[in-house]
Amino acid sequence: MTRNNRSTGFVLGAATVAMGLIAGVYYIFACCVMPALARSDDRVYVEVMRNIDDVIQNPVFFLGFAGALLLTAVSSWQLRGQPYRWWVWAALAAYALGFLTTVAFNIPLNNDLQNMTDPTAARDHFETPWVAWNVVRAVLSTVALGCLARALVLYGRVTTGASQRRSGTVGPSGGTPSGGV
Repeated sequence: MTRNNRSTGFVLGAATVAMGLIAGVYYIFACCVMPALARSDDRVYVEVMRNIDDVIQNPVFFLGFAGALLLTAVSSWQLRGQPYRWWVWAALAAYALGFLTTVAFNIPLNNDLQNMTDPTAARDHFETPWVAWNVVRAVLSTVALGCLARALVLYGRVTTGASQRRSGTVGPSGGTPSGGV
């Protein structure tokens, strides 16, 4: 068992929330933002994507983007002796791949878009690969979220069971003592 269940549970919960926020960002881009922008002419498309790239680079987004990775890594370390640690490790691996996808593909495409002057050429260079890589990171972060959610459920079962056993509210067979509800 981990030494400090309260902080362990807090970190796992915070990792799950941060991952949910990031998965949601990528999801909304995949199913709403990019399909809506696809209806725009080249100049509007490039201008809006440049504006999005400018405003998304802020401390609040960065907290979620890096926080999901860091909190999941800390949680994987905290839960290293637990039977459900594999769920957290799978989440860490999935999100690390999604994080690397962002760094290796989406960010360089954003930088290229910022530096190109012809809107048609910029869109042709940017749109298809950026959308494809966004789907990859949306899937990976959603998988990571599912894994963290599973770990959180299992963590809750283990810690609830342990506290019930300590308080005597669980009978020898794991159920409530006779006469209990």
